[in-house]
Amino acid sequence: HVQLVESGGGSVQTGGSLRLSCVGSGYPFARACMGWFRQAPGKERELVATTFSSGGIPYYADSVKGRFTYSQDDSENTLYLQMDTIEPEDTAVYYCAADLTGWYECGRRPDDFGYWGQGTQVTVS
Repeated sequence: HVQLVESGGGSVQTGGSLRLSCVGSGYPFARACMGWFRQAPGKERELVATTFSSGGIPYYADSVKGRFTYSQDDSENTLYLQMDTIEPEDTAVYYCAADLTGWYECGRRPDDFGYWGQGTQVTVS
């Protein structure tokens, strides 16, 4: 079985920074496609960042490009999202997700990812 646990969320001032973490168990990140998504109240869940292929070059949503940085530590089975120059529009619940079927080309839709963490709240003031 696969388990994903996010942490690092909280309240942050506009222009500030946070670093989110996602620790996985039950399946190696190195053999899956991983991604960060977020969902604000009343909004659909949307992609924040993933990779073009498993463990490959990051792909970012236009809304966070240049401000957020995706990274993946396969030895620790941990995913990170470094959030800089945070804006009020970044307020959302942030989720990490895993697609165990992905390898050469990673999907970018929520439905492409079969496993999800519980989410961590980011509130920007």
